[in-house]
Amino acid sequence: MSHAPQNPALFWDRYKPDRDDLSPAPKAESFEWTQYAGHGPGVELLGTPKDALELGAAEGREAAFLAGRGVRVTALDLSPVQVARARRWWSGEPNLDFVESEACAYLSATEEFYDAIYSIWGVVWFANPEELLPLAFERLRPGGIFTFSQGETHSDLYGRQPMYGKGPGGREMTVDRWCFPPEMWADLLKREGFVNVDASCLPAPRGEGLGTLIVQAVKP
Repeated sequence: MSHAPQNPALFWDRYKPDRDDLSPAPKAESFEWTQYAGHGPGVELLGTPKDALELGAAEGREAAFLAGRGVRVTALDLSPVQVARARRWWSGEPNLDFVESEACAYLSATEEFYDAIYSIWGVVWFANPEELLPLAFERLRPGGIFTFSQGETHSDLYGRQPMYGKGPGGREMTVDRWCFPPEMWADLLKREGFVNVDASCLPAPRGEGLGTLIVQAVKP
């Protein structure tokens, strides 16, 4: 059976549909890698970058937090709905630029280099690592940090897997995601030339709920 996505931009247009045009911007008071507020590490996993690229920024809360600390942030998202909403919410932040683009296409075309590239339950989960990882490696400066988080992978899931959601009118839609245990992500990164790779799963608070895979690597 084919796992080809059905219009992935439209799929992500539907992310957090409760955040409509009347909703205020979320507070950008912290930098979270997990879905549990105040749980786990924070912005320190990015080092001290002067500039950063977020892959799959969605509403842009973490990008806004980082920009507010003086980092020049490019926040990328495939969805025109997410980008338009984020631009509206954070239009007053001069260090923040939201870009509508598919991640691999952007990384292939840009001439920019970054001190940090990161993804929070975003693109790294939903892009083929054989395509994405070498492109991210190329656009980091030497010493640059690549960090990402995503949901804990259940033992019965491995490699390319479909994720289901609802589109307009309740129509079922799918996008692909790539599911690997921490040791496999570490191996993939090392193959591309990354060093100082740290990949582990942070359990949910009190062990209740889905844990978070957190991976950090450095370009030598």
